[in-house]
Amino acid sequence: MTSTPPLPSTPHPLVTRAQRLARELLVPNAERVDQQEVPASHIAAVKRSGLLGVSAPEEYGGADAPVTVARESAEILAGACCSTWFVQTQHHTPVKLLATYDSPVRARLLRPLATGELLAGIAYAHVRAFPRVPVRAAADRGGWRFEGKVPWYTGWGLNDVMLLAGVTDTAEVVFVVVGAREQPGMRPSAPMRLAALSAARTVSLELDGLWAPQESVVLRASQEEFALVDLPRAANTSPAVFGVAAAALDLVARAREGDEPARSLRARLDQVRREAYALADHPVPHETVPERLAVKTRAYDVMRAATTAAIVAGGGRSMALDSRAQRLAREGMFLLVQGQTADARRAHLGALASG
Repeated sequence: MTSTPPLPSTPHPLVTRAQRLARELLVPNAERVDQQEVPASHIAAVKRSGLLGVSAPEEYGGADAPVTVARESAEILAGACCSTWFVQTQHHTPVKLLATYDSPVRARLLRPLATGELLAGIAYAHVRAFPRVPVRAAADRGGWRFEGKVPWYTGWGLNDVMLLAGVTDTAEVVFVVVGAREQPGMRPSAPMRLAALSAARTVSLELDGLWAPQESVVLRASQEEFALVDLPRAANTSPAVFGVAAAALDLVARAREGDEPARSLRARLDQVRREAYALADHPVPHETVPERLAVKTRAYDVMRAATTAAIVAGGGRSMALDSRAQRLAREGMFLLVQGQTADARRAHLGALASG
């Protein structure tokens, strides 16, 4: 196992910008946003901050910052307003794929995505349901036709483009970039009302012959190749877990009796955070999937304890819809299932059953 390098004593400029964005915009408006929706002005501020290009190549206008910077920035945003974090976090997967794989669409889109001119969403988590195929892709007229239903798509009305994936009859996964708007062959549902993060503008998408030209293809890979990369990544603990837990512990520490519980829980959080990031940096990802899932489950335990402590410390006030503690607890509940795979679900349920 490799060790994640420590953060420098002087924060990276993008970390400083994330802190300022959180302090001046996200935290003061988080409860209102939670009950309404992520406003376009929040996304405009994220675009201006440069955070959308945190890991993008410098030659395309990105920051190419160390992974520690990307993680800390994500923790800050998630702890400040998880709905805003969730909309913008979708963007980083298309950027990474475009930076990794040469394609005509890279020349056209990577720079505007890296500089924050455009915001991307993702519509590919359904590929993890294989051998069930919610979205099918088929070669058609020199491009690709998509049929089926995308169960979850976040950021509708905020994203400019989306990374869409479908599976062919020969179990090949085809990734394309298309416009994130209603168009022939693609129809969105009404925005979903969810127990948490309704503000993130999540819809389902009905695909009925959506056609994408060959020039929009980012990557084609067998389902086995996709799983080899995706399963270890999905087993990693999201930085948002640590961000939400830390924000909850800040609330606990302010309570009259909360100082010692906050210190104890923060020590547990710091330990599991170090372990999770060290595993995420392992040079052979698929070799450590069980260990990643075990640490992910422990991180969930600490997050759940932290958000529960915030509820307890807040007392009856925590039941108000505008309570920060309650919002963080619901966001924590959301993170338990965000990006969940069957392996993660089995590991988590097993850990809960064993106590």
